[in-house]
Amino acid sequence: MSKVLITGSAGFIGGYVVEELLSRGHEVVGLDNFSKYGPVSHSYDDHPRYHFTEGDARDVDLVTRLASDCDHFIAGAAMIGGISYFHAYAYDLLATNERIMAASCDAAIKAHREGRLQKMTYLSSSMVFESTDRWPSKEGDERLVPPPLSSYGFQKLAVEYYAKAAWDQYKLPYTIVRPFNCVGVGEGRALGEAEVLSGNVKLAMSHVVPDLVQKVLKGQDPLHILGDGSQVRHYTYGGDLARGIVVAMEHEAARNEDFNISTAESTTVKDLAEVIWRKIKGADVPLRLTSDDPFEYDVQKRVPDVTKAKQVLGFEATTTLDDMLDEVIPWVTQAVAEGRL
Repeated sequence: MSKVLITGSAGFIGGYVVEELLSRGHEVVGLDNFSKYGPVSHSYDDHPRYHFTEGDARDVDLVTRLASDCDHFIAGAAMIGGISYFHAYAYDLLATNERIMAASCDAAIKAHREGRLQKMTYLSSSMVFESTDRWPSKEGDERLVPPPLSSYGFQKLAVEYYAKAAWDQYKLPYTIVRPFNCVGVGEGRALGEAEVLSGNVKLAMSHVVPDLVQKVLKGQDPLHILGDGSQVRHYTYGGDLARGIVVAMEHEAARNEDFNISTAESTTVKDLAEVIWRKIKGADVPLRLTSDDPFEYDVQKRVPDVTKAKQVLGFEATTTLDDMLDEVIPWVTQAVAEGRL
């Protein structure tokens, strides 16, 4: 099995990826500075094949030292959050993530040239398709449609240019993966000064699923949603995303390729709210919705083509929305009870 460096290992998706790597027998080196949530703990912290370093992914010397002794590097570190993040931290998202990516590539190029590093796997985002006019969006469309309008989406597109440029000039092999709307447990309230209210509830500045769940649990009625609820998303379980990311890292046919990693199932925000309400309140309590003004960069339709991942990698995201919510709702319930959300 390989030795894998993953930056952002304490993050939301990163935690799922570490678990997947360990379950497949890999040795894992994690790097994180706990900048989003503060110090967190995971069930695998004491795993004999997991080695954690607290540090900054912008530290080129540190990342080079870690990557030089690894076969693979999953570049997952980023300043990231839900839709409110795109507006509250528009400049910081762009500037911080550019510094992280440049440092990561500098380190990987040197580790590939002088160490044992074989390939770099980059975590991009579905937001590269922010301005698309074609659905489902397939790999390659990101270069045929207008660039993203948000600084976050634009920077994620830049990640993909870093990957290709590092190959063009330095022959650093790469794989690009684009997760779509991760749903899972482990996401807390993000650190930061900005407060975002939705009705009478302070959002966790995270993502729509935990925010809707906490609003229902806190008794919000009518339930506030952004816009009219017709926005289409592909809610993908964190464990499925992690499996897709790791398969892409491992697979020989993924070399210098890009993949949408997502469920094939479309769900509107309104339908999502109805399912969450029913699971918490029961079928007998009617759902009343009220619309808040949407954010400027609240993409109305984000639908991936998942054919390439299925045909090349043999990957499909199989966890249903019902099963995801049956895991997430109890977790959020406990987090709310403990004052963490």
